[in-house]
Amino acid sequence: MKVLMVLTSHDQLGDTGRKTGFWLEEFAAPYYAFKDAGAEVVLASPAGGQPPLDPKSDEPDAQTEQTERFAKDPAAQQALATTVKLDSVNAANFDTVFYPGGHGPLWDLAESPVSIALIEAFERAGKPIGFVCHAPGALRHVKAVNGEPLIKGRRVTGFSNSEEAAVQLTEVVPFLIEDEFKKLGGQYEKGADWQSFVLVDGLLVTGQNPGSSSEVAKALLTLCA
Repeated sequence: MKVLMVLTSHDQLGDTGRKTGFWLEEFAAPYYAFKDAGAEVVLASPAGGQPPLDPKSDEPDAQTEQTERFAKDPAAQQALATTVKLDSVNAANFDTVFYPGGHGPLWDLAESPVSIALIEAFERAGKPIGFVCHAPGALRHVKAVNGEPLIKGRRVTGFSNSEEAAVQLTEVVPFLIEDEFKKLGGQYEKGADWQSFVLVDGLLVTGQNPGSSSEVAKALLTLCA
């Protein structure tokens, strides 16, 4: 089994002057879920090389068993430092794709024609696609075969308005996932703030927040089995 993980290359948190990027737990937990299942994992990002890490996700109170495992894993750190460029990736070479969140994807992956085409290629090939927290925002412009939004009429989740308000970034982000998904005709659902909540609609898997990371990966593994 071969898994593609797509990370953001965007490191600016709007006009705040603060840094963003990918969220460490949302990378580490799925990465080890895939690796422990015996999968080959390839990491990609729009710019290639080292993706920017959201500094808040590296703070002591954000650490988990999996982020601590990553901190002691030189091979994983090397893999992360040398992501391949997203435009060099062929969906035909993979069984599934997973997008970790962090706020970065709202700026680059959500608007990237390369990412949009890649997700559509996986979907057209009948392969599972997974996104967690802010990464579902990468589905914003993805279309189904009929030209309608891919998420229209489908059960989806992602970082909720109340969670965005809790981190005080409602006015900073380019769009709110909950509002955007409803506007696109998606059947947006959410669980309690910060608690694991994952939806599987056919081969589309979405998770609400960092706590959902492992469960999204497990759902993709189940769909690939």
